Amino acid sequence: MKILNYEETDKSTLFLRKLEDSGVGETVSEIIRNVAQNGDEALYAYAKKFDRAELTSLEVTLDEMDAALASIPAELLAAMQTAAENIRAFHSMQLREGFRLEGADGVYMGQKITPIEKVGLYIPGGTASYPSTVFMNAIPAKLAGCSHIVMVSPPNAQGQIAAPILAAAKLAGVDRVFKTGGAQAVAALAYGTETVPKVDKIVGPGNAYVAEAKRQVFGRVAIDMIAGPSEILVVADETAKPAFIAADLLSQAEHDKLASAVLITDSITLAEQVSAEVERQLSTLPREEIARVSIENNGKIIVTTDLMSALELANELAPEHLELCLREPERYLSYVKNAGSVFLGNFCPEALGDYLAGPNHTLPTSGTARFSSPLGVDDFVKKTQYTYFSPEALAKLSGQIATFARAEGLEAHARAALIRGGEAEQ
Repeated sequence: MKILNYEETDKSTLFLRKLEDSGVGETVSEIIRNVAQNGDEALYAYAKKFDRAELTSLEVTLDEMDAALASIPAELLAAMQTAAENIRAFHSMQLREGFRLEGADGVYMGQKITPIEKVGLYIPGGTASYPSTVFMNAIPAKLAGCSHIVMVSPPNAQGQIAAPILAAAKLAGVDRVFKTGGAQAVAALAYGTETVPKVDKIVGPGNAYVAEAKRQVFGRVAIDMIAGPSEILVVADETAKPAFIAADLLSQAEHDKLASAVLITDSITLAEQVSAEVERQLSTLPREEIARVSIENNGKIIVTTDLMSALELANELAPEHLELCLREPERYLSYVKNAGSVFLGNFCPEALGDYLAGPNHTLPTSGTARFSSPLGVDDFVKKTQYTYFSPEALAKLSGQIATFARAEGLEAHARAALIRGGEAEQ
């Protein structure tokens, strides 16, 4: 990995990431239009075109779900159950109730929390299998009380969704599962087809086509976020283990060629050791080609004069994953302002968060941690306000309401308050 001295580097280019010009917008628009007009027919055609799958049905049956769960090896099933238990425990702490505020003259107002009724979960699939993503999306939705949880995932060439994904859906309480992926799956959830129900919100990660489709259907339905390439930032001092850091950087680099892996440290010795260790570990990775392109294009080690400068840089980058591999990591947690998920200490790898720890792994990317949050129960509920005023209470305020309304040039607003105020006074 290239090593940069912060004091000698052009700050304006320090965190620029090399991204490909995907040009997917027009293609996605056409896919969405086709699905909106032709429904299931379009989904079958896209499954054949993109997934090489000749489907005879779109929906996964309950028998298929049960068979998938029964086929999971005991060791994997135990790990999945541990993950589900920890994710459920963490997200149950996010549950909250509405409130009611009472005033004089019988006035009361408040806020009620209502689950979003129909949610759609997008789970990547095809050549890969991500049961952990099923848990991270479905369990918060279930805890929130969503009554219809629908999942979509692309099938393989045999027209099947990977057994671990279906098993996770069964364990997490997903109601219905459909064999469709890509932009066409997002379109199906947004518009509905003869088979796939229209939902109110779509969540879950995907490739550039999925992200663009979510962007384009936003407004017709809600979405969680536009997820970009995976990223990790490690802030480390001289007590950190070079082999640990290298392994964690590569754990993100192997996701895809656009992933970003960055180390910021105040130790040039550690920087040099990590750079060498990354190269050593890279040569043994099954996904070396992908990870190497990621490291060469978007990986870097930045050496600062002190740890506070490193943390300031971390806040500027606002990473998806932030590891604090420091002697006293909790001491520095209060300085973290912008990050999706923070991992404290030398024995808390980002991979722990991906699978078993409990906090969500669907996180803001591309610097959006400056203003957005990890997926959670709040993403699956909505808040509704309510107000009650007695005649006497309104009479006391009707004059001020009218004053405000007329200051804004809205006479009908003023009269709507005064007519009731007059009735209250009679």
